Order: sequence, then structure tokens, then C-alpha cells
Amino acid sequence: MRTEDLLAALATGLWRWDTVSGAVSYDAEAARLVGLPAEPVTLPESAARACFHPVDWVEVKAIVNLAVAEGTLAEARVRVVDEKGRVLRTVRSRCRPVIHGGDPSRRGAENGYDLVGTLQEVPETLPGTSAATLTPVTGDWRRNREAFLLDAGRALAEAPSTVEVLRVAAGLSMPGFSPDGLAVFGVKGDRISLIGRHGNLAGDEPPCPAQPLDADCPAAEVVRTGRAIYLPGPDDYRDRFPGSWARTRPVARRAWAFLPLIVAGRTIGAWMASFAHPVSFSPDERSVLTTVARMLAQALSRASLQETERELTDGLQRSMLPADKPAIPGLTVAARYVPTGGGLQVGGDWYDVIGLPSGRTALVIGDVQGHDVRAAGIMGQLRIAVRAYASEGHHPDAVLSRASRFLAGLTEPPGPGGEAAYDPRFATCLYMEVDPVAGTLDIARAGHPDPAVRLADGTMMIRPTAGGLPLGVDPDTDYPTTRVVLEPGETLLMCTDGLIETGGHDVESGWDRIRAVFERTTPEPPAAPDHAAALDAPGTAGGTAGGESYATDIAAAVDASAGSASPAALAALEADDLDALAEALVQAVHGPPSHHTTGHLADRRQDDIALLLIRRDAEVCLVGPGSAPVRRTAATVAQAEPERIAEARQQLRDLLHDWTDHDQVESAVLMLSEMVTNVLVHTDGDALLVAEVSGRAGARRLRLDVADGSDELPHRRRPGELASSGRGLMLMEMLADAWGVDPRGDGKCIWYELYEARPDGARPDGARPDGARPDGARPDGLS
Repeated sequence: MRTEDLLAALATGLWRWDTVSGAVSYDAEAARLVGLPAEPVTLPESAARACFHPVDWVEVKAIVNLAVAEGTLAEARVRVVDEKGRVLRTVRSRCRPVIHGGDPSRRGAENGYDLVGTLQEVPETLPGTSAATLTPVTGDWRRNREAFLLDAGRALAEAPSTVEVLRVAAGLSMPGFSPDGLAVFGVKGDRISLIGRHGNLAGDEPPCPAQPLDADCPAAEVVRTGRAIYLPGPDDYRDRFPGSWARTRPVARRAWAFLPLIVAGRTIGAWMASFAHPVSFSPDERSVLTTVARMLAQALSRASLQETERELTDGLQRSMLPADKPAIPGLTVAARYVPTGGGLQVGGDWYDVIGLPSGRTALVIGDVQGHDVRAAGIMGQLRIAVRAYASEGHHPDAVLSRASRFLAGLTEPPGPGGEAAYDPRFATCLYMEVDPVAGTLDIARAGHPDPAVRLADGTMMIRPTAGGLPLGVDPDTDYPTTRVVLEPGETLLMCTDGLIETGGHDVESGWDRIRAVFERTTPEPPAAPDHAAALDAPGTAGGTAGGESYATDIAAAVDASAGSASPAALAALEADDLDALAEALVQAVHGPPSHHTTGHLADRRQDDIALLLIRRDAEVCLVGPGSAPVRRTAATVAQAEPERIAEARQQLRDLLHDWTDHDQVESAVLMLSEMVTNVLVHTDGDALLVAEVSGRAGARRLRLDVADGSDELPHRRRPGELASSGRGLMLMEMLADAWGVDPRGDGKCIWYELYEARPDGARPDGARPDGARPDGARPDGLS
């Protein structure tokens, strides 16, 4: 019996497609299956295409192209239609490309080839057959494949790292079949190595864990040739790669597919998909694996590039920041830098801690304009310049003046044409010289945000300081110096504008967000018996990290029977974790809590963050029961700066942020304005004010002193109805619980006291609502 007769008996037809001439030939049985008269026929490609569903024809073309490229068998299911587009039957086509000239190395559509194959009808579904057992026709499977590839492409495109790419690839559920394990191999020089793997089974070792490229293993051959290798069973693996099989013995798997990872025409590695059951690797399955390998190669290339850039920028940034924080006696320092800008994620923010020849320490924080490599380069030069000027022993104002001239002199390096591009940059900077013994901070500021101080009881206050233009704007700018005293237990925050404004905030709302973390309410110390002592530990709250356990630590530290503090508990209190507070501040901007505190400027771009925390340490001492930390602030208002009265008023409001009676706060602010204004109007000197809040919540005392260099004491006046002045002492008598004037050798001090009213309206013991001094002296200080 002839082969044609045997195939006809099996209802199998033969066909041949010459891609050069475009002629398609059918035998009698194949012609019958495609809806033509049962006789041999040769048709042009257009007539042959009209016999099949258009969607399936497109799929057949893709499968054939893949088979030609790999030299494998092409198999597909297609629907045969009549002239009106109605489906007559479904047929299975199996074909193999025959290259013209018989040279297998010349595979490709451009070389010309013949397709020789068979057609066989797919039987109709029998009654009662479950739909789950049916294999979908090519068009339906194509739609499932397209949906899978869209999801896979989206997931791989969003993977930010190599580990995430591998995780996404391991979780892909391919239509009709899914690998049970995968491994990705990379090329380094002349060796192939394992990058990562997922889905390992017991006894499963990856082929080619680390081998030369000329090794006898599937992954190495795939990298060398750039062609996929499919191993449907263990016998195929053992016969084709006996050396690799003997070394690894992957007995836990039954089928393997090794595909090249190609990016821009260059093979960067290989992908292995392994299966715990035999797989025939049909053309459809090979098409899916090939497409996934291409997307995986692109995702790995992007992830590798991002990781390289991140490693480069992190190393660049670390090289420009201090290697470590020097130990400063009496001070604790914590710092953070978070690059959050665009592009290479490197910016111009920096901080530095510098030991000075005088024995003091300089703390510097700054921000160079821009978020690019040039900004980082200028930042590195400026940081070195500031460190050099500071190490020479210059005062803060001189350091910033020299740094401004240095920055103004920097120009863009010459371009390809030999001419330098004009790209001036400016920088903000806050320079602080610290005397750890006296607790004084000499601050010079160049367009930078003011520092903030957390007082001993947890209250945060922004310390207004005099400043000048940003560095590099005007080389001849002067930078005034402001002296601030950091009391024991207080913590000072220096930061760049990224900590304040990142997340769509302006200056006010950004400081409010920081205040919620930086500021906290001190729990009341436990009341001890008369013979025991209570523990007063200013500044040991530790921000968000230690505030919750503060009361517990105090209770553990106090021995009620002996009235002594436990050494272990005291050590825990002194070990206030400033690093935890720094981390909490960063998390408030970039961590999960930041998603609930987005500002109203939602389009504001993210910025780098640099911050320094300085805490002046205080020894824990035993004091009387019921004690509480003292809250204090000071400011100077110069004759030439009357606008700073508004800053003084805001400082007082911040100091009294939790005062019970709001009317008393407004009275305190009004009297402050009156006292400072009188100094500026009636004297030739500056006004120095000191405000202090002491006592426990609900029974606190506010005392505010305003000193000046004039010996002239205030006098009572009786202003007329239309007089515009002369009512200052009258306001003091009406609003203050106590007030007075204290003459000094170099001037005088005007003061007043307010006693916090309890919720029931009662005042603490010793309060004198009539304005009389407790010592019986005249309120106006006159005899």
C-alpha cells in the first residue's frame, strides 16, 4: 500500500507550501478537509488563506516563523470556514520547514523554504464530555496567551530589582503549562554563573552552577549559540549532555527548557524553566517560553542597570559624607541622608561634623541647587572648602563669606566646543560652632531653614536666626552670627528643605508634620513618698522611640524604700536613642505614615533629605517629688530689627502651646509686645528677653524678663483719652499675676509672671492676682 493510500485511509491529507512562489498544494484528502473538491489542487497563497479563519491564520504564521527559526516542528489547530465565514470543521496541522538548498544553517524567512505537513480533522465533542478536558482551538488559546503575556509584561516591567524580577518570573502561570522551577544564568567574562533560582525541589541541583562558556552544559551552549534547547525528558538530557547530567543529576525534574536572554542583539545569559512532569514542548508552548524569555531579558537588563546606578550613586554620596561622627564630650549627634531626587538619585544635600583648632566642634548642613551629577560634584567641592575654612579657625560668618566667594567662582567645565557653559548654582547652608561646655551655639545661616529645638519637656520651638543670601549669589554678602544657648537635655534639629517640604508641603505645614514626631508630651513623674526622691531626667524621651517607656523607666529607676536611683535604669534613661528619633523623622516623610500626611501642594517634586540632631547631655539627678522639666527660650531684638518682635511673639506662643487658658496666652503675647516695643522706643539699646515655664501641667508659672542697657526706670502716667501711649504699666497691672522692675548695674530688667489657671478656675498657691510682688515690693519697682 502506498503512503498516500494509507494516509487517506486515516483521513489525513498532505499539503505543501512554497514560500518563494507562494503556491500551496493539497492532495485529494487535504483538499476535502479545507472545503474544496476532493481532488489534488494547487492554489495561490491568497486562495489558500481564504479557507481558514483569519484569526487562526495569523497565529499559524507566527508558529511557522518560530519553527523556521528553531528548525522544529510546527503544530496548530485552525478552523476551516466557507465562503460566508461559517466554521465547517477544525483541523490539526503538523508541518516541518524544509530549507531550500538543504543547508540547515541558513534558516530564516529571507532564505526561502518549503512547508511540508499533514492535515487531520479534530473530532467534534461527544455528548457528556467535560469542557475542561478539551483543548481549545488555536484562536481561543491565542487569546489566553495574549492575556497572559500582557500580565507578564506589566509585572516584569514594574519589577525594580533582580530579586523582584526572579520572584515575578517564578509566579507566572503560563496557559496550559507552568514551570515548577526556574534558574537564571548570567555571563561574566568567559564564565557563566547562576544569578538566582526559584522553586527548588529536594535533590534538584541547577545545571551549570558556575562553568566556563565552553563547558558541556545546556546553559553554556545556549549562551554560545543564542538558540533555545528543549529537553522533553531525562533521556534527552542524558543523551545530549552526559557530562552535565553526571555532575548535577537533576533527578527531581522530568523536562527542561533553556532559552537565551537576548538584549539589543547581545546574549546576556540564559533562562532555565524546569518541569516536574514530561513536557512535549509543542510550538505553542515554545512560542510562549520564547516571548517570556525576551521580556525577562529586558526586565533583567533594566534591573541590572538600575542596581548599578544605585550602587554608583550611593557610593558617590557616601564618599562625600563624613565617614563617622566624632565623639563630642557632652553632646550626642545623630545624622541621616536620604537621596530621593530624580535621575540618578544623587543630589546636593550634605552634612559635616568638623573638629576645630579651638577645641570646639562645627556642625554644617547644606543643599546645593539641583538633583544631578553636577550638583553632587559642586556639593563635594563646597563641603571640602567649608571644612578647610573651618579648620583654619575662622568664625562662622567668615567661613560662609569665603564659601560664598568660592562657589561664585566655580564655572561649568568646558564642553566639546572648548567653551564653558554658564550654569551657575547656589547653595543654602547652616553653619554652627558648638561650645559643648557652655552649651553655646554660634550660628551663621545662608538662606537655609532655621534650626528647631526640642526643649527638655518635649516642646519643639523654631529658633529664628539672622541670615544672608544663599552661597554663590553675591560674593560680597555678609552673614551675621546668632548665639543660641542649648540647655542640658535639649535637642536641636538641623535639616534641609527636603525634610520639610517633601510630600507636597509648604514651610508651615511641613514644620507641623515634623512637630508631631519631634515633639512629645512628657509623662508626669510618679509621686514618691516624702522620704523618697523623684527622678528628673530632662531630654531622655528619645523621641518616638523612647517616649512610651519613659514613665516605666522612671518608675524602675526610683527605689521608694531607699530613695535612690537604680544604676541600670539611669543608664537606660541616659541612652536616649537619638538615631531612633532621626529614623522616625525620615519615616514621617517617606515611610508608611507619610501616605496619610500629604500636603496641599501635591505636584511638588520630591527632594533629598539631610538632617543632624544634636542633644546636650544632662546628668540625671534626684530632686523633689512632683518636679518637671523647665521650659525656656531666649531671643534678642535689635534696634535695627523691629520686625523680629513678630518672631518673639511666635516663640512665646510656641512656648505656651499647651497652656490651659488661651486668653492668658494672648495676654502674655500682648505684654511681651508692649515691653519690647518700649525698649526699642525709649532706649538706644537692644532688648534681651528670656521666657521660662516651670511647674507641672495645670499649675505652671510663666516668667518673662526683658532686659535693656538703660538705667531709666518706667514711671506711672495718666494718659488722656486721646493719648497714643502711656498705658504700658496699666496693662501690666491688669493682665499679669505679678510684675516688677529690677534695676541692674548695667541697666534694668522688666518682668512679669502668669500662673496657669486650673480647669476649675483656681490658681496655684502663691499667685497674687492683684499684681503685687510676693516680697511685698511696689509693682513699679519704685520706693
